[in-house]
Amino acid sequence: MNYSKERQVAIDGAVQAARLCQRVREGIAVNAIEKQDKSPVTIADFGAQALICNALATAFPDDPVVGEEDADLLEDPMMRPSLEKATGYVRDELPQVTEADVIALINHGNGSIAQRYWTLDPIDGTKGFLRGDQYAVAIALVEQGEVKVGVLACPALSLDGGATTGVLLVAVRGEGTELLPLSRDGEPQLLAVTQPGDSQNLRFVESVEHGDKVLQTQIAQTVGITQAPVQMDSQAKYAAIAAGQASLYLRLPSPKTPNYKEKIWDHAAGLLIVEEAGGTVTDMHGIPLDFTQGTKLANNEGVVVSNGTIHQDVLSILKKS
Repeated sequence: MNYSKERQVAIDGAVQAARLCQRVREGIAVNAIEKQDKSPVTIADFGAQALICNALATAFPDDPVVGEEDADLLEDPMMRPSLEKATGYVRDELPQVTEADVIALINHGNGSIAQRYWTLDPIDGTKGFLRGDQYAVAIALVEQGEVKVGVLACPALSLDGGATTGVLLVAVRGEGTELLPLSRDGEPQLLAVTQPGDSQNLRFVESVEHGDKVLQTQIAQTVGITQAPVQMDSQAKYAAIAAGQASLYLRLPSPKTPNYKEKIWDHAAGLLIVEEAGGTVTDMHGIPLDFTQGTKLANNEGVVVSNGTIHQDVLSILKKS
């Protein structure tokens, strides 16, 4: 099947959302709102989800969208100033929208898993966004449990030694992974993960907060990675693997939250981007990530992302640990 339309719509939505996020971050101090699960959300999260949902609903009105955010918080009368601000930023891209439109667009992302659906995280790594560090806009199309299109917009990431900050990674199943400037000024570059023998890139990345840091370091050292881990928020870690700047990304269950299950929007786009660049993604038991069970990866435990060549070694070490 040709996914050229899906690819372009996802790119356009991600770029619009990234522009909004950057405008928010470059403006006055960004305040976090606490969600029911105690995690932070900002007006940029809400505005970005509204823009992406608008793009998807316009192009593919029958496709469910499963996003991280909903508009319940913004519908509280006490949150009216935040709704007004979010709407103002959305109007920079969609001048005619009302506050009611923004609420409806955000809630368009409250769809359910289906044979074909989109999943998105308007700001993957909200804490990184708030700190001025890495974050990503992540969009993926899933059909019959398989990710078919993945787009990551990483406004704060450089993958060329600092020459270009702000990158867009795009993958379509069977067509490879492309890297281009977020501005889209320049030719796409086809990515490939670190090849065997590229020892200078034998390092690993991990989350700033999540995971079992002690075990992750032990696993990395056992497969020969002696460099200290690079800690990043968001699916920018997947981007580092796909671009050959790291060989391993480990996200193992934390001893503090051993029953935690990963969310689908935190991994779907990144998974395809790494796989189409030649890497491998499974859970810590070697099981493929299952995107058919709802908003959580209920049938998986932890995530292992690698250049492929060291993947089985990592799984073997994990089995013994």
